[in-house]
Amino acid sequence: MSRSSFSPQASDDGASVSSRKSKADASVAVESPEFDAEVAAAAPLLSGTALTAAIACVAGTGFTLFGYDQGVMSALLTAKQFENVFPQVVVNSSEPSNHATLQSFVVAIYEIGCLIGALSNLWIGDWLGRRRTIVLGGIIMIIGAILQTTSFSYAQMVVARIVTGLGNGLNTSTVPSYHAECSPAARRGSLIMIEGSLITFGIMISYWIDFAFFWVSGSSAQWRVPIALQILLAIIMIAGISFLPESPRWLAKHGRNAEALAVISALDGKPHTDPGVQQTYHGIREAIAAEAHISSDASPLREVFTNGRSQNFRRAFLGVVVQCFQQITGINLITYYATLLFERLGIDDVKARIIAAANGTEYFLASLIAIVLIDRIGRRPLMLFGAIGQCLTMVLLAILGSVDTSGTQLASAVLLFVFNSFFAIGWLGMTWLYPAEIVGLRIRAPANAFSTASNWTFNFMVVMVTGPSFNNISWGTYIVFAALNAFIIPVVYFFFPETAGRSLEDMDVVFALAYNEGVSPVAVSLRKDVPPAGSPEADEILGIGPGPRARGDGSVREDRGPAQAEAEKA
Repeated sequence: MSRSSFSPQASDDGASVSSRKSKADASVAVESPEFDAEVAAAAPLLSGTALTAAIACVAGTGFTLFGYDQGVMSALLTAKQFENVFPQVVVNSSEPSNHATLQSFVVAIYEIGCLIGALSNLWIGDWLGRRRTIVLGGIIMIIGAILQTTSFSYAQMVVARIVTGLGNGLNTSTVPSYHAECSPAARRGSLIMIEGSLITFGIMISYWIDFAFFWVSGSSAQWRVPIALQILLAIIMIAGISFLPESPRWLAKHGRNAEALAVISALDGKPHTDPGVQQTYHGIREAIAAEAHISSDASPLREVFTNGRSQNFRRAFLGVVVQCFQQITGINLITYYATLLFERLGIDDVKARIIAAANGTEYFLASLIAIVLIDRIGRRPLMLFGAIGQCLTMVLLAILGSVDTSGTQLASAVLLFVFNSFFAIGWLGMTWLYPAEIVGLRIRAPANAFSTASNWTFNFMVVMVTGPSFNNISWGTYIVFAALNAFIIPVVYFFFPETAGRSLEDMDVVFALAYNEGVSPVAVSLRKDVPPAGSPEADEILGIGPGPRARGDGSVREDRGPAQAEAEKA
């Protein structure tokens, strides 16, 4: 029986049970001229290192935009022209007591938009695909930025920030998945940690631009131009993604197998008959087959709430928890309110802005350390290191805050830099990398929507309560965050599996093996004897039948069981 493609074509909006089963059982005949022609026709414009770098640049631009939009409001809250247009954000003893809440609200409402955007990815992420979802998010962010720039009332600014957040929520729940699915296992951590660094790069740029326009005190350009500049980043991201291929995992999941193989081949910079390319390709196909075998009738959204051998709910919940943990560390206490924090330490207006910008610069530089370490020492050690350091820093900030002298104020300012360093190394990029790695392909889009929604939910909570908290309990706020950081440490140690050095499909094997043996996935993830995805041993662990195998020369041998042989005879 000859085949010219890996499986029958399926429509992008899903497949019937029978077609999903046929995809799982079919195989590629790489000798087929028709299939070779399809692969050649689907080859991306770039390949090898150039393609990997281009994807990293576009994904990085998306996260630079994310960081810029997070940081830009920090110094604007106390800018003279911003206060003139939005007097509701002015907080002092002569203003109504609810102004602290209104100030926090105009900042935090952005997170509500991000939450809505992330949750909308539950329905549109797999339907549109990774690239088109990113484009949609960028367009919505441009619209939101225009609305913010042209705001003349508090209500308009609130609505505009919700719209901008909607686009950012779509992007932040899609870009990490897209980048992870297009990255080799050995370098995936460092490539995605670059995204984390670029978040801080965006924050740093926003702080310095805010400071530059601080001197334009006679015009509303003092705050309108810094907000408008994010449009340039969104345009670059949209233009760049149009030249890049779709995720090979998404293509394979939707039956576009020749395109998937062409993209894998281009990412590796090798012919599609190369054994390594074939191993990756069959690992992806077998992961899809295993997921279809386990739950062929359920939608990906419903499958998030299942366990069994795939451990979908456990894996999705880990993604939700890691995003929550990033926010309850207290980082956005600094990111959104850096200038205000330094002013509360008795530093004058100009110096507070300079130090806030320097703080953002140091934050960016510290984040570069994680890029070097992430694939060398793994995810768990960095998360534990960051949480321990953050806990101790918050304890010291609380102690120094209770003393409140000129010397302790200076020491507190230094400790805000120290906190940023621990966070940048341990948690900044980690929570965008880990949720994309830990879940299976079939539920990756909805699971990452949930995890990103968790980020924005707790982001909103932290940003919303920070202003009133400092007004009411002052340095006691640091004690709360110290306790939360202490809570993170044992949870990471006992419940978070290691993902370093494994392909995305290898994690399916890790969780299936842990389920089969009745042990913790953490223990299995630290073992060296776990077979790689795409091997016969992995197939047995995943509970799927034998399938196509790549020989050393790149040709494909098909191992068929009796049931499959009988089906073909019929």
